[in-house]
Amino acid sequence: MQPLIDYARTFGRRPEEFARLAEGQSPEVLFITCSDSRVVPALITGARPGELFELRTAGNIVPPHTSEHPTSEAATIEYAVEVLGVRDIVVCGHSHCGAVGALVRGDDLTAVPAVRDWLAHAAPRPAGAAEDPEVAEGVQCHALTQLLRLRSYPCVERRTAEGTLALHAWYYEVHTGAVRAHRSDTDTFEAL
Repeated sequence: MQPLIDYARTFGRRPEEFARLAEGQSPEVLFITCSDSRVVPALITGARPGELFELRTAGNIVPPHTSEHPTSEAATIEYAVEVLGVRDIVVCGHSHCGAVGALVRGDDLTAVPAVRDWLAHAAPRPAGAAEDPEVAEGVQCHALTQLLRLRSYPCVERRTAEGTLALHAWYYEVHTGAVRAHRSDTDTFEAL
């Protein structure tokens, strides 16, 4: 913890670099990814403060849309699309994902009931080889499922129909730093 504290103490000593951020934000991209500490959206994309609107959840899960029981994830998506007017949404899964790995392997999660119940939102169970530590196939399948789930959100459905919002599925390899994007014409994940 001490290195983080030491850095935070010096971080605010350059106020001129941050003054413009007080004027508001206008990110073009909503970046939905896992809360895994190895996945750092700004590092992956090179984004500066104010350029990405981030939604991080265990397993980059987008819960089903329901107006009866709104979630913080739904509120974040709606705010990004309706208020900030993002033009793109990226759902970025990653290799070695513990959440997707647990789903692929069918792990017993009774000791962590909140995790178990949250991962139930990922259904259907992602495909993939249980013995693959990267869980590449499972993560890629899961990212596409979450992208489809996004389409059920009324604001996303409307904006994609208007052609003012594009959806993207990415796969990030934590062990190499490579990023692959899904291509719908070939139904494959290929290097950016």
